[in-house]
Amino acid sequence: MLPRIPASLRWLSVTLSILVGALLVALALGGIFLILAYPRLPSLEALTDYQPKIPLRVYSADGYLIGEFGEERRHVVRVQDIPVRLKQAILAAEDERFYQHSGVDTLGILRAAYSNLASGGKRQGASTITMQVARNFFLSSEKTLTRKLYEALLSFKIEHNLSKDEILQLYVNQIYLGQRAYGFAAAAQAYFGKPLGDITTAEAAMLAGLPKAPSLYNPVANPKRARIRQQYVLRRMRELGFVSSEDFTLAEAEELRIKHDVNDFGMHADHVAEMARQIAFDRFQDDAYTIGLRVTTTIRKADQEAAYQALRRGVLDYDRRHGYRGAEAYVDLAKARSGHEEDLDELLQDFDIAGDLQPALVLAADSGLVRAYLRGGEIVELQGVAIKFAARMLDQKAPANKRVRPGAVIRLAKDAKQGWQIAQLPEVEAALVAASPRDGAVRALVGGFDFGRNKFNHVTQAWRQPGSSFKPFIYSAALEKGYHPASVIPDEPISISAEETGSQAWEPKNYDGKYEGPMTLRTGLAKSKNMVSIRLLRSIGTHYAQDYAVRFGFDADKHPPYLTLALGAGSVTPWQQLAAYAVFANGGYKIEPYVVKEITDVKGNLLAAAKPVSAGDERLRVIDPRNAYLLDGMMHDVVRRGTATRANALRRGDLAGKTGTTNDYVDAWFCGYQPTVVAIAWIGFDQPKRMGNGETGGAAALPMWIGYMQQALKGVPESFMEKPDGLTPITTPDGGAQDYVYREHMPANDPLPSPSPPFP
Repeated sequence: MLPRIPASLRWLSVTLSILVGALLVALALGGIFLILAYPRLPSLEALTDYQPKIPLRVYSADGYLIGEFGEERRHVVRVQDIPVRLKQAILAAEDERFYQHSGVDTLGILRAAYSNLASGGKRQGASTITMQVARNFFLSSEKTLTRKLYEALLSFKIEHNLSKDEILQLYVNQIYLGQRAYGFAAAAQAYFGKPLGDITTAEAAMLAGLPKAPSLYNPVANPKRARIRQQYVLRRMRELGFVSSEDFTLAEAEELRIKHDVNDFGMHADHVAEMARQIAFDRFQDDAYTIGLRVTTTIRKADQEAAYQALRRGVLDYDRRHGYRGAEAYVDLAKARSGHEEDLDELLQDFDIAGDLQPALVLAADSGLVRAYLRGGEIVELQGVAIKFAARMLDQKAPANKRVRPGAVIRLAKDAKQGWQIAQLPEVEAALVAASPRDGAVRALVGGFDFGRNKFNHVTQAWRQPGSSFKPFIYSAALEKGYHPASVIPDEPISISAEETGSQAWEPKNYDGKYEGPMTLRTGLAKSKNMVSIRLLRSIGTHYAQDYAVRFGFDADKHPPYLTLALGAGSVTPWQQLAAYAVFANGGYKIEPYVVKEITDVKGNLLAAAKPVSAGDERLRVIDPRNAYLLDGMMHDVVRRGTATRANALRRGDLAGKTGTTNDYVDAWFCGYQPTVVAIAWIGFDQPKRMGNGETGGAAALPMWIGYMQQALKGVPESFMEKPDGLTPITTPDGGAQDYVYREHMPANDPLPSPSPPFP
């Protein structure tokens, strides 16, 4: 008789049988699922023929990224170009056994399961890099068992068809990392403004921490959580032997400079980038944003930054001359919980950074001290010189809707010593553009004070009165009518009848209200005498002057043939002024400014290129070379002894140009050049209004031009235009100096002509 089996053993046997049976059923079901599902897995063509959406990118002539356009920010890199430190950071954060497993990390799953059981909840995942590639390319992110099984099967299929490096390359280029950045190369630019190859170990660890939850660990939106995640990745890198203890300590202590504006490319050329985008779109339509076009512009980083800084400085200097206008806005401080920085950040979220002008929230304020909160957690205390600009609005008697008090939103900027001081967003606008007068290649273009606040391009779109900056074209026309620089015209009051004006009597005045009697054209232009210009135009005829101005690229219908044409009462854009003044700078040739040099595809194949025609080609000649030479000399005098003497601070003798101030100080210009570069500066309000007494072209616009030229002409030797044939020297009537006249304008029997032809 067989021994009787204890009840406990019988129970264990039954339990084991059930478990074994369940396992066999599971294996059978798994096998059936595998047999049925594997053939239905999607083709890997999306991986083997990887064609991601690559945005349109715009670059400077010297290779700096200045703009990126497309729904997905992505920059595809080859696996061999991925920095080792980034590979190690990714493996440490996401899949340390990537190069050992076959798509699904069994050990990782067991380790995660144990960790989750031990911690009493679901804390740790076990997705491999291959599984993430499968999910990103083919599957949804829903958390179901079926999706996980498909993910595992796809991972095996991917591993069977692609090498580990190919899989890693797909992962590095495809993964979403926040800030509209797809792939680590795009993220390096989005968060740090750097090419992928330039990131540090600390930055690599920050990026590698993002795939787990891009929104949660975004260093822009959640800097504290991002920092915690980065520290975890660094610790894992040390544990795995990827970094030494010394390197770990250095990386842990490194202070990261996070870029808060995704459109900040380290170079301020937003208006140029937008012009390039429009040109690319006109040619390629919507495909322009997905096929990886590279647009190379003509601008240079050094020139562009010089123009940007010069314009900003000129606008802010003007703004400070006219006083502090008060708080920008007010918010309810009661909505912020004590000690909660995120609440204060939320109150500031509607106020964008404008270049170096940071929005700040006033926490406390009186006449001697302002305490303010900057986005990100910095609290600054301002006193003395730092608040002097705003002193009037700190007074208790200041208007309630402008007074700086708790809850006020103000602007802060760094001074020369990197200390904070109160500033404000200016209301006035400006433009600065520069190009080569030889072929029109634009070297710098700043279309406004801040592109984020006002995308209107004042260089190409703003039609403004040129004021006295239009006078050189009247003088140029006069030279063709027989006048010369030594011709004498009275600087005396003049009265124009209603019959002549066609509307009402007109009694124009000089800017300063002073009259100096008879003077040469050379002196009249240097001192920008309105009476001289009006008499000159009256003599040569308004219709002739209107037609003549068209040679320089101006629109006839924007310059009606009235005597007010002498004072620049028509309409021009800075872009037109650029082309027009280039005619004087290059000896008489009309060139077309251009900003896009070439467009290439993602493989570097040339798709389109500019074909500029350079000065020297006689087909481009629009004025006599003698005319250009004489006007060039006259505009040198504007700088040497006229309305633009401030430019002598550059200590160069080869600068020429003309100031421009419109009636009632509405627009201010300086248009000038050196033989290698022509530059135009303008300042005024979008809705034209008076800028204030004394805000002339020489006071408000010329300083911007000087600031740019100071950088643009560094190391450039002085040069001057060669005197062309066909000029006869004469002695001027105001001091015996030598000047010139067209040879054919000399009377046949008189080697020295009278000082001027007859004039009304």
